[in-house]
Amino acid sequence: MSEEEFLVWDEEGLKAEFVDGNVIVFPRSTAIHSELHSGLSSLISLFVSKHKLGLMLASRGIAVRLRKGLVLSPDIVYLQNSRKDIIREIYFAGAPDLAVELVSRDSVIRDWHEKHIEYEAAGVHEYWIIDPLRQRLAAFVLGDDQRYHALALKEGKLHSQTLPGFWLKPDCFWQGREFNS
Repeated sequence: MSEEEFLVWDEEGLKAEFVDGNVIVFPRSTAIHSELHSGLSSLISLFVSKHKLGLMLASRGIAVRLRKGLVLSPDIVYLQNSRKDIIREIYFAGAPDLAVELVSRDSVIRDWHEKHIEYEAAGVHEYWIIDPLRQRLAAFVLGDDQRYHALALKEGKLHSQTLPGFWLKPDCFWQGREFNS
């Protein structure tokens, strides 16, 4: 399948990515993954909407073309108003301002290592990795040197640089099945 064919390929409910000629199809989400996805995307969406900051999308079918030959499907993406020119009918033509990946058993290496490199190289300003299996959250922000630097927690809270004023407590993800912030 070519990249152009991949971009118009529409298999409802399927999460897939195109990496240098290879199509990677991801298995269905677990209940915990879906619950995290739903809760976090709702929080970010409400914040973005309330402050009229831009566009936040969260779905299995988001296509983000970071470069020729690389189309990823982050769990959550945010794009500030001033950059809406990269939105195409069926994909983003460039790096979003924020990409969030929720790690599943089959995506550990991909989310922690490969996508870290790919998002950094493409210029994604902020990248969050939420790993319910290891009860770990890491967030990175692109520095002036075009390299990712870890965002340190302040008083147990992650403060987004891309979404000014937005913060969350990573511990809320590991407090059982309730999504409390």
